[in-house]
Amino acid sequence: MREEIPKTGWQGLTSHWKNDIIAAVSVSLVALPLSLAIAVAIGIPPIAGLITAFVGGVVTTFFRSSKLAINGPAAGLIGVVLAAILSFQDESTSAIQAYQYVLAAIIVAGGLQVLIGLLKWGRIADIFPTTVIHGILASIGIIIFAKQMHVAMGTTSTAENTVGILKDIIYKLPEINPYIAIISGIGLVLLIFHARISYKVFHFIPAPVWVLAVSVPIVLLYGHLDSEGTMIFGSAFTQPENYLIDVESNWMDNLPFPDFSKVHTFSFWAAVVSINLLSTVITLAGAKAVDALDPYKRTTNMNRDLVGVGLSSMVSGALGGLPVITVIVRSTVNVHNKAKTKWSNFFHGLFIALFVLFLIPVIQLFPKAALAAVLVFTGIKLASPRKFVEIYKQGLEQLVFLISTVVITLYKDPLIGLLGGMAITLVAHLLISRVSIPQFIQMVVNSGTRLRENQDGSYTLKVKGVANFLSMLRLKGLLETVPAATNLQVDLSRTRLVDLTFQEKLIEFRREHRLTGGKVQIVGLTQHVAASNHKLALKSLILPNYQKASPRQQRIKKIAANNGWMYTQEEQVDSIELLEFDFFRSRPIEYKMNVIGGEFEGSNVDWEISDITFDEGAMLSKEVYKTTVQLVHLNREIPSFVLEQEGIFDKIFDRVLSINSQDIDFVSHPIFSKKLKLTGEDEQAVRGLFTSELIEFLESEEIYHIECNGNALIIFKSLRISNTGEIKNMVRFTKEFVNHLGE
Repeated sequence: MREEIPKTGWQGLTSHWKNDIIAAVSVSLVALPLSLAIAVAIGIPPIAGLITAFVGGVVTTFFRSSKLAINGPAAGLIGVVLAAILSFQDESTSAIQAYQYVLAAIIVAGGLQVLIGLLKWGRIADIFPTTVIHGILASIGIIIFAKQMHVAMGTTSTAENTVGILKDIIYKLPEINPYIAIISGIGLVLLIFHARISYKVFHFIPAPVWVLAVSVPIVLLYGHLDSEGTMIFGSAFTQPENYLIDVESNWMDNLPFPDFSKVHTFSFWAAVVSINLLSTVITLAGAKAVDALDPYKRTTNMNRDLVGVGLSSMVSGALGGLPVITVIVRSTVNVHNKAKTKWSNFFHGLFIALFVLFLIPVIQLFPKAALAAVLVFTGIKLASPRKFVEIYKQGLEQLVFLISTVVITLYKDPLIGLLGGMAITLVAHLLISRVSIPQFIQMVVNSGTRLRENQDGSYTLKVKGVANFLSMLRLKGLLETVPAATNLQVDLSRTRLVDLTFQEKLIEFRREHRLTGGKVQIVGLTQHVAASNHKLALKSLILPNYQKASPRQQRIKKIAANNGWMYTQEEQVDSIELLEFDFFRSRPIEYKMNVIGGEFEGSNVDWEISDITFDEGAMLSKEVYKTTVQLVHLNREIPSFVLEQEGIFDKIFDRVLSINSQDIDFVSHPIFSKKLKLTGEDEQAVRGLFTSELIEFLESEEIYHIECNGNALIIFKSLRISNTGEIKNMVRFTKEFVNHLGE
């Protein structure tokens, strides 16, 4: 049974303050190094990053709609702010003076964001092609990586563009300073392997904090070494100068303030538009991602969020800070630490303020190389080769859009990259559609797409013409008029072309609409040819696309036929039942495939086994996992519980931190209690369910993750796809487990 939705406002504060404060501690520990690192990467006073985090927490909370999002500075805007500073900087203008002009642009961009929200124009962010946005973020990742690698190496580059800075990484290898490299190298190792370490106690401390925690003792050790030179690998190296964070104790006396004297220039308004567009897109995308992670499936009023974030950016800019946006990495940490309300964002801002007031002496010991390691890792995540491979799987044309956007951004700036990527995408759509330019414009602008209500109360959306990113405003407007809990059929048979962004919006709407009790059926694509085997690949009119069965699929099909089970190979997004389990409430399911269905002999208990692809986190922190899960529909209601393998530190972790449910142990069954962790809200009912016979059976079997929501079970062994032998064993195990549940 799903938990009651947390209260909002002051009631939410009084009811859930403990959960929110616990989550805020973890979030603030992540925000501290990242906020400092972002400011240092841009070349502005480090305190500016902390001011932004404080404002994003304390101010934004009172105006926005999102319940679990965390607001503050983000690495995704480094490239935009850097480009804006460089556009103002010349021989007569220092970097700090250029930043003062940018602060004025941040205030105006925030004001425009407020206006967009008040006019309810938040949907405008939907017109930007998904692949182009990925291209902008990837290019920013490359920019961050190129610049921060030199900081991590203790070298400098005088190259005028990012490509030259990347080349200098190779050329400057002989000049690496070992003092700096040791700090950044250890930091990178911690960041890379943090997610691969299974102990929960280790994960209680966020990875960036581990980097700082290890680097500070190294800095103190350096203080005892010979400052005139230390022999390393036969060469004498001196301690680097100015390698620590420069945060003055009297930082309030030296804050930069906005300068509006360039408001009449093209550079100023180019900076305003760049900051506004990218911050709006990232904020809305982040809010959607957080909604997907929210275990209570609350939805965000996007326009209200824009107002809140815009006001905060204005305040931040006035105080010398950076643009405020919704930060998905910190939001993911917030969700996973079981925050309940928006007050966790407020508390994280307060903790940042406490760090600034009381920990300046500690912050002054943070080496720039440690922060550089954090940003290098962030850059790698933004421009991950895996992302390029994923885009290629969507179609060669998508990879062309991505790379084109990246190249334009690297040689120009994010705004030109965004506009250039959109132009290239539009030209490609024109060529693929094989129609004249006037026809193409007509198909996009006035396609004839209509929504019709049927006599039975259902709705039909007939999409015509070219269904691409420029059609998004029309599509979203029509979908918003579809009443909740109704049936909708989307007919794409009359479309000349359907692009990735358009399809993603339909899938997103289908997921949201199903939560209201409605159903969405997408039809009419059987005569379209897909650019690749990806389920959301760009499609244009011609023939259906069939996938060849793999050897494993052939074996599963044979097993299903021999046992009288149903089998479906194709990808499906109908996974709404799995969302009723705690495990999948904050782990969005992309799709399921290779579905086997059957019924246990002698009972009316039916089951389904499928390969599930789901996400852990989102955007920068997103990891994609696959596992084989069995869903069992019980013929009666039983107590809810979770049964899983117990780690070595689980009991200590649970009892000390009081975050997870208490483990239910059985004195008469010490082996079971030692190797398995059993939790449930109604302990007495769960104890009654787990009889001695059932416990003895579980002690003799392999360990599975089992969760019951009262009416159904999910069972899986590990986060990987099971082979056919493991599938047969899972069916056998589940049948016996259900039998042992008895009456």
